Parts: sequence; structure tokens; C-alpha cells
Amino acid sequence: MSLQYDVLIVGAGIAGSALAHALSQSSASQRRIALLERSLAQPDRIVGELLQPAGVAFLDKLGLQGALEGIDAIPVHGYAVVHDGRIVHIPYPDGREGRSFHHGLFVQGLREHAKRAKGVDVIEATVNELVEEEGRVVGVKATRSGCKEREVFRADLTIIADGCFSNFRSTVQGPSARPSSTKSHFCGAILKDARLPMSQHGTVALVRGHGPVLLYQISEHDTRILVDVKGPLPSDLKKHIITEVMPSLPNQLHEPIRAALSADRVRRMPNSFLPPAPQTHKRGAILLGDAWNMRHPLTGGGMTVALSDVYILSQHLDTVNDLLDWSQMKDVLNKWWWERKGLAATINIMSVALYDVFGADGECLTVFQDGCFKYFERGGESVRGPVSLLSGIAPSTSLLAYHFFYVALYSIWSLFAHPRRMRAPRTNSKSHMNDTPNMTGNGEVHTDEKNSDMHIMQIPSILDYPRLFWLSCRVLWTAIAIFGPLLWTEIRWW
Repeated sequence: MSLQYDVLIVGAGIAGSALAHALSQSSASQRRIALLERSLAQPDRIVGELLQPAGVAFLDKLGLQGALEGIDAIPVHGYAVVHDGRIVHIPYPDGREGRSFHHGLFVQGLREHAKRAKGVDVIEATVNELVEEEGRVVGVKATRSGCKEREVFRADLTIIADGCFSNFRSTVQGPSARPSSTKSHFCGAILKDARLPMSQHGTVALVRGHGPVLLYQISEHDTRILVDVKGPLPSDLKKHIITEVMPSLPNQLHEPIRAALSADRVRRMPNSFLPPAPQTHKRGAILLGDAWNMRHPLTGGGMTVALSDVYILSQHLDTVNDLLDWSQMKDVLNKWWWERKGLAATINIMSVALYDVFGADGECLTVFQDGCFKYFERGGESVRGPVSLLSGIAPSTSLLAYHFFYVALYSIWSLFAHPRRMRAPRTNSKSHMNDTPNMTGNGEVHTDEKNSDMHIMQIPSILDYPRLFWLSCRVLWTAIAIFGPLLWTEIRWW
């Protein structure tokens, strides 16, 4: 048995469902579209729960704003960054607003729009393999839910949107495929009735010696916590979070975290990076969404890139008269490749670069992290610029490079101009309670509550300059080593 369609979409997640709806609105002749998904039950994931303001705007352009209604979605007005007990406010500019929600509810909303769209068949079936004839993909073989026999679904164009664990990525990409890398894992749980440092703001907590922690409210009573854990993963994740991570978080979160960890298991999700590659190898098929391009989820930009890709691609497919004409399709893919660059490249590069800084590992990155936080504390354009990039409002790689290297230089300047921590050891147990170490001319005394050590915050002296100059060179080289390769992955077109 064989069924014929104009377009087959494999995967009814964010990208696949949105594209099915978008293609159904085409001004061209009505196309028959099949949206195949292994399970139409509500997904249960710990990422894909925060949609940046630019993503909300693309949702409106696609006529899918209704997917945010009736799911208890929470308005998001920006971020609060927590570092060593200090908090800096990073609001979205011009009153822009994002949304956070349970991922599964949002996906179900998108699927409902696809089901109601004219010419779209939403089918619960597992795609087993691609069907090829004379080197061209002409459809798929799939098994419907509850059946054993495979059916052939044929189409002029097959779009693979089956997510980060795509089964067909290598087949479609061929020799142009680029390797993916896993930077770390997000380990997640849901906190009940937690009070964040700033209401209706995402919270990013920087934990010295470990990866960052994300928190954001996803419904009236639920708050998602995502703890970045680098490999190898500890055998006891709950103990790791309580002993190594929780002390660096605001006190009001400690009890909700303990309660969440005792009530449920800690779930994990790999944080993968997959640069985009040109799609001209396999005629008749293209990749979309995480099947093609992934970035670190720290910046919450994945859904924004996916919706942007859907919008641009659907606009170009609307102009194609014959989907079997691969010369027309190659032209569409080329235009899509370049038009998506502004937003996609900015979010892709920023996600990994910011993760490297926020997950500081080593002296140079620690200097960079401290400088980045101090840069945010300046306010004004030092906040507006970076958050405009992160939220997708300002899709500009040149602006990203400007702020990234400004932060690097500001971090270097801070080494010389700002007080730095110097340990002030205590001589005996009694002095722990009664003595206060002497302070030098420009010093302030601070207590490290975790290990009860005393520290002096002191301006570097001229004797420190040679070492700091060498450290500055290393910090600048680290910035180049982070940004350069990431930029290269985006400017390559072969």
C-alpha cells in the first residue's frame, strides 16, 4: 500500500508541527501534507521550555500564537544573574516579553494547529527508513501505531525534523555532515512553589568550579531547575547538587530543591552542539530543526531558531512550482542558508561562547566570568546589547563580536583596577571567633562561609603587574580561541 503526498514531514515536534501548519497556509495551490510522529502522546522533556521574545514574534508571524494560550504559560521579562551572592538584573529591552511553559503542553498546542490545518494529515507512525529511487528520496516506510506492516508514504519532498537524536541525519547529509559534540548535560527537576530572586525572570546562577544553573517558572506552581554537569557524570547526582551546587544558590531555593530531589528522580539531557552544513547531498530530502543544527540550550535559543527557520523556509517553498525540480529546490536551500544566518549564527555562537564563560574551567575563564558579571553591572548598553543578542532581537554576529571582545578587554582591565580576593589565613581556632586580620590600605575583609576562611579584597600592587600582564595575554588568547572556531563553523559554506 502506498500513499501519495506533496510533502512528508518526519517528526511532529516544534519545527515539524509549525512547518506543517505554515505550508498549509501557502498561497500556492493547496498541497497535501503528511506529518508523521512516532507518538502523539504529550512529550515530557526538561528543555525547550523558554521561548525568547524573537521566538514569540515568529510564532505570531506563523499564525501560531494560539499555541501559547491555555497552557499556563508564564510571561518572561528578562534574566537575573547570580554570582557570589550578588544579583544583576538583565531586562529585555523595550518591554519585550518571552514565555516559559511546560514543553509538552506547547508541543501539543502546535500539533492541534497542524491537525486543524487544511490539507494536513497528522499520522501516528514510526518511520523505519527512507525510500530512494535513482539516488533521490521519494518517501519513507513507516509503521502505524498498533500495526505490524510497513506502509510506504511517498512525496515530492521529504523533510526530516526528528530532533536531536535523528535517525536519518547522516543519510541526508552524506559527506557534508559535521560532527556533533556534547559539551555537558543538563540535569533537571521541578521545584514546587519556589520563589525566584526576580519574579517572571529567568535566573542564571554561576557556580564556581561547576557549570551554570538555570531556573525559570513554567506554570503557576512549577519552576524548572537545570543544573549543568560536565562529564563524567557523578554517580550520585542528587548528592552532587545538594553538596556542590546548592550552596551557591539563593537561600530561598534550598528547601524547594531538597523537596524536589527527595520526591523525584533527576532527569538528564545532553547539551549538544551541531553546526549547520549545506544541504545539497541527497535530492528530495532536507533536514530541519535539531536534526540539522543544535546549539547549547543555556541561552534558550533553540526554539527561536527553529521557528525562524520554519518561517523563512515556508516563504521560499511557497514560490516553488514543482517540488520535484531539484534545481529550484537547490536555489531555495541556498537562499534559506544565507537568510537564516543573521539570527541562527548569532544564537549558535553566543550559546557556546557564553557557556564556556559561565561554566568557567581554569584561571583564564574565571577571570573572563568575573569580568562578564562586572560588565553587566555597568548597566546601560552593557546589558541592553547582550540581552538583545540573546533574545534574538538583534541578530548580528558583528554586534556579538563587539560585546564579546569588549568583555574580554574589560576583564583584563578589571584585573588591574578592581580589588581581588586574597586569602587571609587564621592562626588558631580562637582567632576564628575573636580575631580580625589586618587590612591593607585598599582592602576589605570578606568571609567565605563555605570553608570559614577570611579573604582580603585588595587592589593589585605594581609587583603583581608582570604576572597579571601574562595572565591578560592568556585571557585575550582564550577569547580568540573560543570565538574564532565558533565563527568559522558559521561562515563555512562547503
